[in-house]
Amino acid sequence: MKKIFTLGLIVINILAYSQIAMNSGKQSNRWTFGGGLGVGFGSNSYFNLQVSPRVGYKITDQLEGGIIGNVSWQSSDYYKSTMFGVGPFVNYYFARSFFIGANLQQYFINSKEKFTGYKFDTDETALYLGGGYMQSLGNNAFVQFGIMYNVLWKERSSIFSSGFIPSVGFVVGL
Repeated sequence: MKKIFTLGLIVINILAYSQIAMNSGKQSNRWTFGGGLGVGFGSNSYFNLQVSPRVGYKITDQLEGGIIGNVSWQSSDYYKSTMFGVGPFVNYYFARSFFIGANLQQYFINSKEKFTGYKFDTDETALYLGGGYMQSLGNNAFVQFGIMYNVLWKERSSIFSSGFIPSVGFVVGL
């Protein structure tokens, strides 16, 4: 719980600092900060918490590149697992409301079955391609809605149930 709280404070501080760095809606630098937070519940006491911080740099007014991380904790009556992912991303923005992007993630996963004690450690590479819509929240802050597809996904060998992932996140500094 301490790790989750600490990570949450770091993300809030980054967002607050980047908001202060903006002067009257005018961008003072080319750095962008943001990320997403997800929570899921299900049957058999399933619980999932996911945190995805990101840091980017505006190469041009339309092109942004950076690094994104992903930490996910899952638990149910039968197992618990932790997944950590990290990798570069690039987004191209057009018409100030839309974007297309690519995101390469290297995931490291460890899981443990609660009844047998069986431990499972693996890793997987994902290359997500997709795009979406951005809504301005004011002062160079945006919420992003999108969908991406992992072009490296294989049904029989992937730890993920599908190649498609929806995405919702916040970005400050665009």
